[in-house]
Amino acid sequence: MRQQTSFIFDLDGTLTDSVYQNVFAWKTALDAEGIPLAMWRIHRKIGMSGGLMLKMLARETGLEINPDQAKRLSDKHAKAYKELQSQISALPGAIELLDTLNHDQLKWCIATSGGMDTAAINLKALGLDIADVNLITRDDVKYGKPDPDLFLAGAAKLAVPIEECLVIGDAIWDMLAARRCKATGIGLLSGGYDTGELERAGALRVYEDPLSLLQHLDEVASRPSF
Repeated sequence: MRQQTSFIFDLDGTLTDSVYQNVFAWKTALDAEGIPLAMWRIHRKIGMSGGLMLKMLARETGLEINPDQAKRLSDKHAKAYKELQSQISALPGAIELLDTLNHDQLKWCIATSGGMDTAAINLKALGLDIADVNLITRDDVKYGKPDPDLFLAGAAKLAVPIEECLVIGDAIWDMLAARRCKATGIGLLSGGYDTGELERAGALRVYEDPLSLLQHLDEVASRPSF
């Protein structure tokens, strides 16, 4: 039987233009808690789980973020992100890429470090009904990226071996997680990381955005033989 490629997509910065809104939402939350942090430092952490991100930020700032404060930060981030939802849109080619995979009967799912609330905002931007999507969120696994749990859960949901999956992501955390579970990482530049960073983290190929990936789909995917 001819092998068919399955796709596991990150969401923010991969299918939707939402990375910088995410950065601003975290900046708003941190400012509200009196934690001064430059936005570029926040950007470098986008893509990993919120909990791990706060741990790393605490280490960098030398501040102790207790569980109660972490919960407040998470809630304030979610509120600020929701207020920016009108700015969030599908990246070029994202909707067409997913339509093509559906047409070719190739399996795909979305595995995001965000919770269901932020995922719903992004799916709306893609014109997708949350009930119709194979979706894994941070709430479904024990550890977020760069641990591979999200992508392993995605492969399990698709009922395919992880080794036959392409992980499509915009951050080094996606590529590191893909490498750890022996999936093939495909990087996109639409989240702000450059080609060299994504390749060093394990990306087999790097494209500009979903449209560029769609235009080069034959380079990375085995299609059905019918």
